[in-house]
Amino acid sequence: MTTHGAGRARTGWVGWAYFAAAVLLVVGIIQIVNGVIAFAHSGTVLTPTGTVVHVSYGTIGWSYLIMGAVLVATGAGLFSGRTWARVVAVVLAAISLLANIAFFAMYPLWSAVVIVLNAAVIYALVAHGKEISRR
Repeated sequence: MTTHGAGRARTGWVGWAYFAAAVLLVVGIIQIVNGVIAFAHSGTVLTPTGTVVHVSYGTIGWSYLIMGAVLVATGAGLFSGRTWARVVAVVLAAISLLANIAFFAMYPLWSAVVIVLNAAVIYALVAHGKEISRR
């Protein structure tokens, strides 16, 4: 007999949800570092054909910083059991999965690994994400 408001029991899948949160935090931090590096590398570049090109990585740097901040916030939100974080994580994993399908011919091994991880993250958060929700 259960009482009103009793939550579902946690299963082993909750570990996958926490794994997804940890991955999002790490990838977000890496994206932020990449953004800072992109700002540092703006300047003049010599191409292999000998052409001198002025390159500004400002837009790339800002996109890395913004994406990194979103990923870190989503990972932290997953650890704290926020529903919005589960939704954002599933959307980001789906976009990543589709992008890696598009680049599968260029990077088959890496794309396959990322596709499988994204599919596992999506499944874990959709099917068992309520287990990490705040009670």
